[in-house]
Amino acid sequence: MDFEMNSSLTQTLDVIPRCYEFLNSSCPKLVYPLLLRVPLYVFFSLVVILTVFGNFFVILSIVHFKQLHMPTNYLVLSLAVTDLLLGGFVMPSSMIRSVETCWYLGTLFCKIHSSVDITLCTASILNLCFISVDRYYAVCHPLLYQTIITPLVTLVMISICWSVSFAVGFGIIFLGLNILGIEDFYYENIACEGGCVLFQSAASSTASSLLSFYFPGIIMLSIYLKIFRVAQKQAKSIQDSKNKAQAMISKEEKKATKTLAVIMGVFLSLWTPFFFCNVIDPFIGYLIPPVLFDMLVWIGYLNSTCNPIVYAFFYKWFRKALRTVLSGKIFQSGSSRMNLFSH
Repeated sequence: MDFEMNSSLTQTLDVIPRCYEFLNSSCPKLVYPLLLRVPLYVFFSLVVILTVFGNFFVILSIVHFKQLHMPTNYLVLSLAVTDLLLGGFVMPSSMIRSVETCWYLGTLFCKIHSSVDITLCTASILNLCFISVDRYYAVCHPLLYQTIITPLVTLVMISICWSVSFAVGFGIIFLGLNILGIEDFYYENIACEGGCVLFQSAASSTASSLLSFYFPGIIMLSIYLKIFRVAQKQAKSIQDSKNKAQAMISKEEKKATKTLAVIMGVFLSLWTPFFFCNVIDPFIGYLIPPVLFDMLVWIGYLNSTCNPIVYAFFYKWFRKALRTVLSGKIFQSGSSRMNLFSH
């Protein structure tokens, strides 16, 4: 009788798939059917390839062509490095975790992965924040732009951006600030072998979301609103003065500002759903399903895929640089001095 009971109990336990089937402390595993797993792997792989190659071309273009060596593009370069690292380092591991619903790469690499993920997301929005400051001076104070936004100032901006991002990303995870005050609950109910979720207390999710997303986002929106108003006034004064030279300068700056405003808009629209859920989840008793959270993270990741597409759509110089790279003309002597702005 006992044998029969134990046998039926074993069968019941076997019904629940686990990441490590012989470990009692293993996480439960959600097994997707093959018909779903294959399309998911194909889709995520395409996203990774597009993200890596798209941003690689942006970096190569800005580094190679001397005409693109200007403060705004140094900030765009920093943003493209962020997106490339996300596509090359974070996305492949996240793809395996999303499809297999388990983490097989170890506890230490889970911590590094989560830290780099937070670092790159924070670096993206801080880069965009500094780009909005650059655009503010270019449009609102064009006569002061050259003296205020120097290459050295841009380098300082980029250094601040990456230093703050590393401090936030690695500090939260490796100092355990994400579970500060809820350690017992985390280790009793959440932590398990084969899991790699970024679990945060209410204080941690609120503070990190405000620092990494909401505050910089509000600053950017305020700056672009100011730029928009000034640009409208300038357009009216140029129309009145009929100054064609001034109009040409304004047109170039306006194009760059519009493109970078679209980049900012894409970032905010793709990451807002995740950060909204990230803040409210601890306050509603962690009721948001992990699958939904995972989907929202991937929607945010798509921002890094979209940026080079936006450049290709709006910037003629990027399209011309891309043709030069793909045709192999980049290896010709003197190609770095090519005029990318000529028609």
